[in-house]
Amino acid sequence: MSLKEKSLLIVEDDEGLRGQIKWAFCRDYNVYEAGDRAGALDIVRTSRPQVVLLDLGLPPAPAESSEGIAAVREILEADPLVRVVVVSGNADRKNIFRALELGAIDYFTKPADLDEVRATVKRAFYHYGLDRERSSLPEGPEEGLEELVGKSAPMQEVFTLIKKIAGVDVPVVILGESGTGKELASRAIHRLSPRKDGPFVAINCSAIPENLLEAELFGHEKGAFTGAVRKKIGRFELAQGGTILLDEIAELSATMQVKLLRFLQEHKIEPIGGRETISVDARVMAASNKNLGELVDRGMFREDLYFRLCVITLEMPPLRERNGDLELLALKFLKDYSKKFGRNIKGFGDSAISAMRNHPWPGNVRELENRVKRAVVLGRKGWITAEDLGFSVKAAEGAESHEGPAGLLEAKEGFEKGIIKDALLRNKGVVSRAARELGISRQHLSGLLLRYGIKKKKSPQ
Repeated sequence: MSLKEKSLLIVEDDEGLRGQIKWAFCRDYNVYEAGDRAGALDIVRTSRPQVVLLDLGLPPAPAESSEGIAAVREILEADPLVRVVVVSGNADRKNIFRALELGAIDYFTKPADLDEVRATVKRAFYHYGLDRERSSLPEGPEEGLEELVGKSAPMQEVFTLIKKIAGVDVPVVILGESGTGKELASRAIHRLSPRKDGPFVAINCSAIPENLLEAELFGHEKGAFTGAVRKKIGRFELAQGGTILLDEIAELSATMQVKLLRFLQEHKIEPIGGRETISVDARVMAASNKNLGELVDRGMFREDLYFRLCVITLEMPPLRERNGDLELLALKFLKDYSKKFGRNIKGFGDSAISAMRNHPWPGNVRELENRVKRAVVLGRKGWITAEDLGFSVKAAEGAESHEGPAGLLEAKEGFEKGIIKDALLRNKGVVSRAARELGISRQHLSGLLLRYGIKKKKSPQ
């Protein structure tokens, strides 16, 4: 989309000021003008501008913000993808934040710095383009990703790679720390693949004794060994036409590594005690929380098997590197388990939010899920505390002085505070740099600092 294909709507009742703003942007964008809510809504419906710069003080009550708030709501109902940036008086922060809650992406207070307004409008067009691109993607493949939750950049990269490799029928190795969702990723690949109608079979190679693992994988005939009182079909054969996941692949013994290599070369198995080989058409995926390349260097994993398996490698990021996903996951688990166990849980209390933010999450998403599940089962109040999550009181240091209920909005604000504080620390307390990293204007970030009572702190040198 070229610059002149981008359309900006200016909603301002002061005709002189509206003309000045139009002059500032007309060389870069197609500019539409409106002086009231009805005119703005009509242009949104007929001309579909991508970005709207809207003054909250509109007639018939320009001294108030009711018309502007209503305009934000109706504009976004008419076109949910449009990006709205609001402008208002410095004393009207309550209505500014109301506009942001309705879906406006940024704001300025009068008098606004023109260069900063230009940068914000440019950023708004960029994000509009990203959302429009996402909305035009085919919906089918996205359906297979419903078990994986995350809006962070590392998870978006995971989603992109999953969709790319799902249709390519080659082995895949999924690496990542315990609890990062390796099996969920393998199931997503299977659901998006041409084998989606076939079985998905998973086996944890470290959970079965070595003397039983061969029979578990390849099956056995009746009487093949002591205790084999009946014929058993192995996991590979059960995966016929589908996918098999070998979890904790690094724990395979040298003997089993040889047998797996033979299957990858020939796609045939021979049950213990059997006289004939069986052809198996199954896609093999493997998962490990260990670095297989390092194990090869140390002589603990066969190099030829490594290269057979690692045609494609997918790495699952740890929870501590998924900026912003902690909130989404915690609220999802809270909703799921509250419904499952019939509990009326309002949300996370301040101490719970603080404890979750301060915790390093060595067990990753699995640990978070288990802690939230525990809290839903054991919590006695209408909101979850740090103690309900299994954290000590010290883990909740930094929480607000009260332990009041925190529903969806309060929980969101709690996590938002943490993200802002971290951005300030990384940028040594420089608000403009932190705002740039967070993708918002300096003025917007300054307003959030004031709203949340966050003091600017410099990071340790």
